[in-house]
Amino acid sequence: MAKLTLRQAITEALREEMHRDKDVFIMGEEVAAWGGTYAVTKGFLEEFGEDRVLDTPISEMAIAGAATGAAMAGLRPIAEFMTINFAFVAFDMIVNHAAKISYMFNGQFTAPVVFRAPGGGGKQLGATHSHTPDIIFAHFPGLKVVCPATPYDAKGLLKAAIRDDAPVMFIEPVPLYTSPKVRGEVPDEDYIVPLGESDIKREGSDVTLITYGEGLWTCIEAADALSKDGIECEIVDLRSLQPLDDTKFVESFKKTNRAVVCEFGHTTYGIGSEVVALLQEKAFDYIDAPILRVGAAQAPAPYAGQLEKSGLPNAQQVIDAVREVM
Repeated sequence: MAKLTLRQAITEALREEMHRDKDVFIMGEEVAAWGGTYAVTKGFLEEFGEDRVLDTPISEMAIAGAATGAAMAGLRPIAEFMTINFAFVAFDMIVNHAAKISYMFNGQFTAPVVFRAPGGGGKQLGATHSHTPDIIFAHFPGLKVVCPATPYDAKGLLKAAIRDDAPVMFIEPVPLYTSPKVRGEVPDEDYIVPLGESDIKREGSDVTLITYGEGLWTCIEAADALSKDGIECEIVDLRSLQPLDDTKFVESFKKTNRAVVCEFGHTTYGIGSEVVALLQEKAFDYIDAPILRVGAAQAPAPYAGQLEKSGLPNAQQVIDAVREVM
């Protein structure tokens, strides 16, 4: 069992699935000769050839459209966007075509395409390149949305996404790609992590922290600090945003009676809003304190490093929220 970074786990998943299934191919801007913006597909052109690793024109609409058409024709394309911010350009093709094909044709067509999209802020890329718009894509039925936080989950979820017959938006938190704290053990053998299943990453008894993606590591840092003061946090990693598995965080909340939701997107109309709504619908009698949300500042991301950092969630904000609900 090797210790991999998040980026290495994604690369391994892609390589294994391309060897497993000849219908799987990769397309996107600079994915072939350059090896991908974040070097995820480095060496793939030499290994699999130009018929299965395709550099495309700089047109996200063309990438998403061609990938959707190829999927309808029986192939399993993996379409890479340089960043999820550019997926906005292909929005119509993703949510109005790929997501609806199977429904509109009564199952006669499927669109098993994976849209890989690096996302998140914190890299000083400016306001137009630093979105965490995950909730927007999760809003639309027919499109599955996944965001892993650990190498184990990244590999297993990506393999599951590639094998799924529905279109999947696979969001990869850029700040976690090579982060040393995220490096973790990944099995050598073939495995998948089912889409639509959340996971308890830490057992606790006093308060439930509900999060996903980069937020997991923020919550782990907060939980470690709070544990020194005798407050034990249970951490639920959503992993999939569509479909959203509420079973684990509802059961956890029934045990702790308190919750804080942490997301790196904006809290306005965010993932946390949906989680809070589900908790009050399914566990109203267990609420002992207001359920609080921690998220990005409701403002475009600044370019200056310290300003951008100040607008993103941090462990201290989670700690403060936990102390408030306690």
